[in-house]
Amino acid sequence: MEDVHGSVVALAGELVRTPSRGGIDDYGPVLSVLERWLARRGLPHRRLRDPDGNTAGLLVEIAGGRPGRWWTLDACVDTAPFGDESAWSFPPAAGDVVDGMLRGRGAADSKTAAALFCHLAAEIAPRARETHGGLAVLLDVDEHTGRFGGAHAYLADPDAVRPAGVMIGYPGLDEVVVGGRGLWRCVLTVHASAGHSGARRETVGAVSRAARLVAMLDEAELPREEWPLTPRLTVTAIGGGEGFSVVPDRCTINVDVRTTPGFGPAEAERLVRDVVTAFDAAVPGPTRTAVDAVAAWPAYRLERDRQPAAALLDAAAGEGLAVRAKVAGPSNIGNLLAGEGIPATAGFGLPYRGLHGTDECVDLAELPRVYRVYRQAVLRLLGAA
Repeated sequence: MEDVHGSVVALAGELVRTPSRGGIDDYGPVLSVLERWLARRGLPHRRLRDPDGNTAGLLVEIAGGRPGRWWTLDACVDTAPFGDESAWSFPPAAGDVVDGMLRGRGAADSKTAAALFCHLAAEIAPRARETHGGLAVLLDVDEHTGRFGGAHAYLADPDAVRPAGVMIGYPGLDEVVVGGRGLWRCVLTVHASAGHSGARRETVGAVSRAARLVAMLDEAELPREEWPLTPRLTVTAIGGGEGFSVVPDRCTINVDVRTTPGFGPAEAERLVRDVVTAFDAAVPGPTRTAVDAVAAWPAYRLERDRQPAAALLDAAAGEGLAVRAKVAGPSNIGNLLAGEGIPATAGFGLPYRGLHGTDECVDLAELPRVYRVYRQAVLRLLGAA
C-alpha cells in the first residue's frame, strides 16, 4: 500500500504542476496527464463534451460482473485562479512535497482527490467481476467557473449509466457534507432616461436608481426556519455606466438567494419580484425593472442512513475518525445532483490550508486513512466489502 500512496502523491503533484485555472487555462494538458496515466493501466475512459463540443471532463467506467447500481466518485481537476502570485511563499504550480505537505493550487481542491480516485479505480478494476453494478470516476473541469460543465455533461451523456449516488472529493478530514442550501439567482435590469451629467436639467440615471434598489434588497426580510441554516439574499454584482459625462440608461444587478426546504426557488423569486414592484412604484422609471432568472438549485439533506452517506461515514468511523455530517452554506455539485434526484456527499478528504487562497496545500500524513475510507465505502456500495 505504501507504493500506492507514493503513486497517488506523484500523480497529484503532476496535476498541480499543470495549471488548469477555471476559465483561464486550456484544460487539455491536465486531462492529458490523466489520460496517459489511465491508458498505461488499461482503464476504460473517455472525454465528456458540453453542448458546444468543448471538453468538460473525463469519465472512467468500470462495469461490475453482477447486477446492481452504479456509484460515482467525482473530483474536479480545474482550479481557482492563483490570485496575487507575489503573496505566495512558493510558486502556485509548485506540485512539490515539503514537510509532508503537497503544495500548489489544486492540491486541496481537488487534484489530490482526483489522483486518489484514479488509484481506487485501478485497484477495483481487476476484481470487477466480483462487484455489483459499476463504478464511475468523474474527473470534471469547468467547475470553478460556476458552470459545473463536467457534471452537466455527465448527466446529459446518453451512454453514461445514471448513478445511484455520488461522493465528491472536496478536502477536509473532520466533516462529510450531506446537504446544502439551494440557490435562486437572477439578473435585474434597471432602466432610466439617458442624458448629460452637466445638463441644466437633472436626470436620475440607472446607476442611481439601481443603488436604491440594492438598498431595498438588502433590507428585505427573509423568514427564519428550523433548519441547520437560514435563507440569505446577497447582491453580488452591479454594472452600468461609462465615462463621466453620460447619465446611464441601463444598469444590471446580480442577486444570489440561498434557499432552504421551506423557502425554495419559488419563494425566493416571489420575494425579489415584490421588492422590485415596490421599487418601481417608489422610484418610477421609463420602463419597469426586468427580472431574469438564471439558475435554481434545490436545498437538500441526506439522512445518516442513506447511501452513499452511510457507507462513507461508517468507513470513517471504522478508521477511528470522528467525522461530523454537515449541511453546508455554500452550494456545490451536490445541489445540482439533488435536482436530478441523485444523493451526494462532499467534503471528506485531506486536511488543508489556503483553499482558494495563497499557499494552498494538503497534509499527506492522513492520505493512507483517507484512501482506506474511500476504498471501504466503495467496496461496500459495490457489494464487495
